[in-house]
Amino acid sequence: MSDIERKHTNARMSKIVQHGGLVFLCGQTSSGSSAADIDTQTREALSRIDALLAEAGSDRSRLLSVTVHLKSMADFAKMNACWERWLAGVATPARTTVQAALATEDLLVEFTVTAAS
Repeated sequence: MSDIERKHTNARMSKIVQHGGLVFLCGQTSSGSSAADIDTQTREALSRIDALLAEAGSDRSRLLSVTVHLKSMADFAKMNACWERWLAGVATPARTTVQAALATEDLLVEFTVTAAS
């Protein structure tokens, strides 16, 4: 029996992978509506992170590392404002932010998360 647990698995990926006291989430985005601005997309993606971490028996206070992928660095300050509200009162993880081409034209931000169980 494997000590790796995978949840919400399809042919391409698993949304949650747990191993050795760690939780790995696939990249989390908003639904990518063309009407959604960076604040809306960031809040939606962070809400999805909360839900997946809860399902894995973890939460945002147990974040270890996050990579933020931004379509445009022009959205850096607005994304950070939303991020800082979300993490208010919580120990901050190691974090990297990069500009990246995302899966669809409407997506503005994606988060890749590693947390402790």
